[in-house]
Amino acid sequence: MIGLIILIVGVIYLTVLVAVTRAAYRGAKNKGFSKAKCRFAAAGGFLALYLPIFWDHIPTVIAHEYYCTKDSGFWIYKTLDQWKTENPGVAETLLANKSVVTVPNAYVLNHRFNWAVYETRYFPINHMTRTEWQVVDSKTEEILARYVNYSASHEKRQAGWTGWKFWLDSPYCISARKNEDAFRLFRDGFRGERK
Repeated sequence: MIGLIILIVGVIYLTVLVAVTRAAYRGAKNKGFSKAKCRFAAAGGFLALYLPIFWDHIPTVIAHEYYCTKDSGFWIYKTLDQWKTENPGVAETLLANKSVVTVPNAYVLNHRFNWAVYETRYFPINHMTRTEWQVVDSKTEEILARYVNYSASHEKRQAGWTGWKFWLDSPYCISARKNEDAFRLFRDGFRGERK
């Protein structure tokens, strides 16, 4: 039912947006303005209805694309085999935790490795969130792998006006799902034996 209401409101809004844009163009044309000024008037009519609701759409898309291009990805700094070579015999002693054990900003995989999770909010206007996951050797504090993703409209799941702005929802960068799967596979290699 809510979907039908949103569809009807969307169609009405789009119809009014087109009508106001055309009316602004025709009004300028009837006053004898040049084509360039008529287009400018049409753009003004369009923006007068577009910006009160969609003012944050373009900045959010630009910011999301910028940070995804600049900073997102998956990096391996040391493989399990490299770690085993540096720590002979230790991998055989690792036992995976049976329950969810956490320390600040991390899940304990076993007595040697943590899965660190950090979320940082950027641009409160654009609802941008940076998520970083790390596989960390808790003894040496060395980061073995890192995954970074940016999501827009993190508040979508919450109540309030921003929850209705579904057009802002962009939970992943372009290759983030593939990188997230690769990170999980890498992380699970460090869990240890399950007993």
